[in-house]
Amino acid sequence: MRTKWSVALAALAVMGSSGAALAQSRPGQYGGGFIEYLMTGDAYGPARRPAVDGYGALGGPRHAATEPAMQPRARFAALPTGPAPEEATIARAVDPRYARQVVAYDGPGRAGQIVIDTNAKYLYLIQPGGQAIRYGIGVGRPGFVWTGAKTISAKREWPDWTPPAEMLRRRPDLPRHMAGGPENPLGARAMYLGTSLYRIHGTNEPHTIGQNVSSGCIRMMNEDVIDLYERTPVGTRVEVI
Repeated sequence: MRTKWSVALAALAVMGSSGAALAQSRPGQYGGGFIEYLMTGDAYGPARRPAVDGYGALGGPRHAATEPAMQPRARFAALPTGPAPEEATIARAVDPRYARQVVAYDGPGRAGQIVIDTNAKYLYLIQPGGQAIRYGIGVGRPGFVWTGAKTISAKREWPDWTPPAEMLRRRPDLPRHMAGGPENPLGARAMYLGTSLYRIHGTNEPHTIGQNVSSGCIRMMNEDVIDLYERTPVGTRVEVI
């Protein structure tokens, strides 16, 4: 009996040696399971070997020369395949309704004057012949909307900003003074309305055009406030309705 078992074990050893050699050239040919284990020492075969989260075989790195590429498991399908988009690419855009344009006009005022419709979020620079240049604007948030007539008393390019005491009481985190420039919330130009704290000015937040956002000032896109600035002298009447 011992002799028979010795012969059988020797035969299996020879088969295993020759099988391993064959497995190197034709991996997985025994279909996996116990026979595959006896012949190759691998119960799965490369094509069926389990992976760790879909990224490589259990028990060590894969060898590209002898194993097919493994596909990630389906549960990874929702993972991003590239870098997340930058915030700048997902920022809100200005509504096309608020683009500067020439429109028919039959409202109050006369040529050369400014009329601001806070409800519609439009500023009109009245032109001769029943027309006006219409600009989109941002206006005061609830509690800060106002109406009345003013005149442009001063104009500034890239104005400095000194928040008034009333604003600092509401927002003590604000700077006491900010020099003019692209980061300044007054934007590229400012037109001061009489002796009030209100201005028509630009903004470094163009996506706020068309919204109730300010503390009573009228804000415009920088390119629009530059255009209006060039067209309106000191003394221009401004009616806010």
